[in-house]
Amino acid sequence: MKCESCQKEEATIHLTQVIDGTVKKLNLCQVCAQKNGIDLNSPISITDVLLGLGAQMQSTSPSATEFDLSCSRCQMTRTEFKKRARLGCPECYNAFMGELSSLTKAMHHSGQHMGKIPARQGNKTRITAQIAALQKELKASIIKEQYEVAANLRDKIKALKESVQSLENGESNDT
Repeated sequence: MKCESCQKEEATIHLTQVIDGTVKKLNLCQVCAQKNGIDLNSPISITDVLLGLGAQMQSTSPSATEFDLSCSRCQMTRTEFKKRARLGCPECYNAFMGELSSLTKAMHHSGQHMGKIPARQGNKTRITAQIAALQKELKASIIKEQYEVAANLRDKIKALKESVQSLENGESNDT
């Protein structure tokens, strides 16, 4: 069987990934596996599976730029990011957005990071996040001169702020 990356050498590394019951296989020669950041001398880490192999298995013919990706600010490469499983600077978030979104989806089954919220503060935190999102929409609708939409958003924000206030009053009475 030929390597799926170079189409020249014999594939000696065979990787299998199962996502939602769909089996995807990747067959690489030793040289292409090393080029793509797969360390053959150590076990494959979860970041290798979620970042490197997941991206390769989704596209049938990976482009060279996909493997040469690096941060313009700190010069961290895609391979370094996979090995460290940590970003080097704030600009890395933009540089590795594709990898981060696939990693987030794999970990959280959502396109957004879902952290843990203490039960006591859960409602307040969710409402505060809604208020922040609505305030962004409000600013955008004012810029677009959509004043009726802006008025509706303003009213929603006001109601949510009142509910946060009542939650805070309820919490202060409990303590």
